[in-house]
Amino acid sequence: MGTLADANPPIPLGALDGRYRRAVAPLVDHLSEAALNRSRVHVEVEWLIHLTTQGTVPGVRALTADEIVALRRVVADFGPADVAELAAIERETVHDVKAVEYYLKRRLARICPEPADAGLAEMVHFACTSEDVNNLSYAVMVRGAVREVWLPAATALTDQIAGLAKSLGDIPMLARTHGQPATPTTLGKELAVLAWRLRRQLDKVAGAAYLGKLNGATGTYGAHLAAVPGADWQEVSRTFVEHLGLTWNPLTTQIESHDWQAELYADLARFNRVLHNLCTDVWTYISLGYFAQVRGQGSVGSSTMPHKVNPIRFENAEANLELSCALLDVLGSTLVTSRLQRDLTDSSMQRNIGAAFGHAMVALDNVSRGLAGLDAVPEAMAADLDANWEVLGEAVQSAMRALAAAGVPGMDAPYERLKKLTRGRRITGADLREFVRGLALPADVESRLLALTPATYVGLAPSLVAHLDR
Repeated sequence: MGTLADANPPIPLGALDGRYRRAVAPLVDHLSEAALNRSRVHVEVEWLIHLTTQGTVPGVRALTADEIVALRRVVADFGPADVAELAAIERETVHDVKAVEYYLKRRLARICPEPADAGLAEMVHFACTSEDVNNLSYAVMVRGAVREVWLPAATALTDQIAGLAKSLGDIPMLARTHGQPATPTTLGKELAVLAWRLRRQLDKVAGAAYLGKLNGATGTYGAHLAAVPGADWQEVSRTFVEHLGLTWNPLTTQIESHDWQAELYADLARFNRVLHNLCTDVWTYISLGYFAQVRGQGSVGSSTMPHKVNPIRFENAEANLELSCALLDVLGSTLVTSRLQRDLTDSSMQRNIGAAFGHAMVALDNVSRGLAGLDAVPEAMAADLDANWEVLGEAVQSAMRALAAAGVPGMDAPYERLKKLTRGRRITGADLREFVRGLALPADVESRLLALTPATYVGLAPSLVAHLDR
């Protein structure tokens, strides 16, 4: 038997590059190994431009406008052939960042071919440790993945949930606390709670800071000062990091401390967990018959039971959210620790950022598609409400307590009296109305309680959904 490992093209090892490829494809431009190398080239090019434009190193000429355009074109045109070339160089250097340096020097030699410009090559990766390039590259990559891929998708899903909440805001539904029948609500209000929670996390992610540093092998600018003692290297570093659109970190070891990543991943994981809560709730509403799954969407339910349409979108989302959270959690907990001035644990860890985002993207896609395949079933909710008149015991005893507090006689022990009526048994509307008529309530209170039904006992639920518009 042949080995699958020899297949050409290679067979994907994981689902993200296999069956889920469509959902995660936009991340390839930001969090793949090729994207990392392109980002490294971007940082190296901008550092070279920054040094020469600022006249940081005495005697080194400034690049011309055409040369700067040509250098930036190296980044813009970075493609499969460049990936292959870098891989070949790395097989010789056995060092990924050094391979990028040599690759860029080749390009620079073509852009500035004059013998007098040969020394410009030494400005590539000047005074840098690998982590000066890597930390900035990852910051640029993660920022792009968040702002251009994850955040738009997560925002669109949250808006979809909010839209569903608004459309279902008036549909009464039996609530369940601890799995037991409880004070009625509306289906829309419950979805609005989840949309509200998700939006809070979106705000946190949207406001994330992306930090970067460029200060040498142990964060002291030692090589910088040894080479050019007259330069204001902190200012050169700050302006360069900010030129990349990042927040400058002035105090680091060899590595940027990665605290910003831990903070961001905690917020992303929290969004995931709220979304997981939505999945389990919607799954339960489907099982209760409150939602019907729209047939004819090209999906098979059970392979053996023809009547079934399984809530697979939400189950799939749950699994991918759990995988994403597991990766985000371990990234956040591991990246904030580095032995003394540097160890290499962060290098392997950060290569899995794409997987963390990938599973999150698969979940977003599945939840969106799952919600799009649902129809509310008000009749099922109404039947459940009509079978649980005992939930009005809360309303009656609360009205009695208010009267007792105001000195109205005969309103003693309201909770206990309603408990005796409703605890551990089902009552009908007729049972409750008979009880209310026997309480000698003021006429207006009696009239109000007699008119109440489980379907109308929803308080302000329908209007609460409007908070989503604020």
